[in-house]
Amino acid sequence: MITYSIEELHQLFKTKRLDPKTYYDDLFKEVDFQQKRLNAFVTITKDKCYEDLNKADFHSLLSGIPYVLKDNYNTKGILTTASSKMLADYVPVYDAHVVDLLYNAGSCLVGKASLDELAMGGTNKSALTGPVFNPWDSTRIAGGSSGGSAAAVASGLVPFALGSDTGDSIRKPAGYCGVVGFKPTWGRISRYGVIPYASSLDTLGAFTRNVRDMCIVTEAIAGRDERDMTSSIKPVPHYLNHLTDDISNLKIAVLTSVSNEIRNPDIKANFNEVVKTFKKLGATVENVTMPRELMRTLLPTYTIIANSEATSNHSCLDGIKYGDRQEGTSTDEVMINSRTDGFGDLVKRRFILGNLALATENQERMFRKAQRVRRLIVEEMNKIYEDYDIILTPNCGSIAPKIDEANDDRLSDEYLILENHLCLGNFAGTPSLSLPSGFVDGMPIAVNIMGRLFAEQTILNCAYALEKALGFANQYSREG
Repeated sequence: MITYSIEELHQLFKTKRLDPKTYYDDLFKEVDFQQKRLNAFVTITKDKCYEDLNKADFHSLLSGIPYVLKDNYNTKGILTTASSKMLADYVPVYDAHVVDLLYNAGSCLVGKASLDELAMGGTNKSALTGPVFNPWDSTRIAGGSSGGSAAAVASGLVPFALGSDTGDSIRKPAGYCGVVGFKPTWGRISRYGVIPYASSLDTLGAFTRNVRDMCIVTEAIAGRDERDMTSSIKPVPHYLNHLTDDISNLKIAVLTSVSNEIRNPDIKANFNEVVKTFKKLGATVENVTMPRELMRTLLPTYTIIANSEATSNHSCLDGIKYGDRQEGTSTDEVMINSRTDGFGDLVKRRFILGNLALATENQERMFRKAQRVRRLIVEEMNKIYEDYDIILTPNCGSIAPKIDEANDDRLSDEYLILENHLCLGNFAGTPSLSLPSGFVDGMPIAVNIMGRLFAEQTILNCAYALEKALGFANQYSREG
């Protein structure tokens, strides 16, 4: 089966050089094969996909185009589990806002993708259906929490998939799987109908295999939604129409507070080559730093804020209002039994931490303190954006780990800073994109491009120029 970009597939369907029914028949054979290999799906929506196809007119760019949703997006009449036992039988009565938008655009839903339970995690190993495997090497993780979406795109099944990003949950798996992952500005895309993690950090976004496709998808799902009062009223630009590879006017800040922590010599060499490439493209590229004491607070600050907000957001999952109900002799016992049975160990630990931070006696020295540190971090980022358009970092410091690997040195700066710095974009609400930049030991690696609030076009242009220069667009792996 040949894999196409959105624009290529659109032209083939529109000009009738490719029969859509035949294409989708072949696609679902491939879906079955890849599901056995990667375990990327919670639900395969074959019947729904053919229903969508029957309504497609192939006039717009996304009409008739297959896609995948992370399984925390509500889909009317279709199982939406967030990969948690607590929601194993949950079938929504309404669609998320972006699902409505894609339906109206004529896109065809292939399936719902696996994630870390309730989107809490970075490995996709805590999913109710088991871990998701990396298409380039099925002994390795795809990353999380949006691992199923990343794997679906990286395996060539679909040209795009949607995910959610609270700390790095789109960008980290995108880097591990060798695809483009984009988290736009907080509020640029409505979160109505998406099961939350941490509301002040959660951002919706997409995976594609090239930057042009990312422009198409982001424009299609962005914009104001009156049902989500946090969604922005700013008009959505025509990202594809304004896309350019001329970045000679850009000022790029290399955040050495992150890049200096790279230990892998091949990843370091790759990052240095990216810096040289930007200079050859005419951009002004200079080194900047952020205070080390603040960079070392990224993980604890994120952990406290995210898990406190998650504890509040998911208090309704008690077996009475929502969720799988376990028997008990009282209301309290039903809640205790339901939550004990319904959540995995990782989620339970996060709820315990969140409750601890929100306890009246702890709020000032834990939750409020974390909020103040977050503000200091954002202020330091804004100082950089006064002089620079882009902040450039490595996406992470390693290739995708083996399924059974664990990082024992959790207090090193390599881990605290290098492996957790992508949450900078969530703290500030700024757009952030991960772009494939090469291979190490046969596995893809990536760089991350961050920009000012609502500067999606600048980031997309910067990524497009680098993508053209490096030549890693449209890569995928079916065999590993």
